[in-house]
Amino acid sequence: MNRRITLMEQLHDELTTLQALCAEHSIELDTEKLEKLVHYGHLLEEWNLKVNLISRKEDSPVIIKHIFHSILISSYHSFRKEERVLDLGTGGGLPGIPLSIAFPDTRFLLVDATGKKITACQAMIKELGITNAIAMHTRVEELKGVVFDTVLSRQVAPLEQLCRYAARLLKPDGTLICLKGGNLDREISKAIESREKNNGLPLTVELYPISAVSSFFSEKQIVIARR
Repeated sequence: MNRRITLMEQLHDELTTLQALCAEHSIELDTEKLEKLVHYGHLLEEWNLKVNLISRKEDSPVIIKHIFHSILISSYHSFRKEERVLDLGTGGGLPGIPLSIAFPDTRFLLVDATGKKITACQAMIKELGITNAIAMHTRVEELKGVVFDTVLSRQVAPLEQLCRYAARLLKPDGTLICLKGGNLDREISKAIESREKNNGLPLTVELYPISAVSSFFSEKQIVIARR
């Protein structure tokens, strides 16, 4: 009984935290979506005991470091109805699953080369009742005959490499959005120098530091590449 009360208190605290953060940053999500995001956080932690999806030595709450971090993208990009979004190297469904919960009219494809991670994503998507996201076990190089409005990545990969992956999968006016950290000056310069090899991506790169949002996001930035 005490364990049940403790879990309920934890769920309530996480819901309150997420609700406050979203309100503070003008991200409008109803209670049903917020509850589903909290539910996803617990599924992510449960699956992480079986499959390495996120660090098992977390220095901050999953609800902030992973879920709200993903949702923050919507402060810098408006996800439209029927917009086609690719989550490149999704791992445990980040940022694709939180964003698919927040924007049920947008269509998400989550891909990863590691089968166990996709199995976890598929199970979580099913349990959460998400109908606008599909998780697929494939390498990005193997995706054929499909283009996207937006490509997302939380992968720890150089921007030039992400541009190379995304270039052939984006529509001409498409956007690459990455969650990255650290000093990116050299990384961005190299990506711009290589843009002719990557179908003109990136022509421009926008940086949005999010360290001011929370101390948990020290040196973190949202990177938006356009052509």
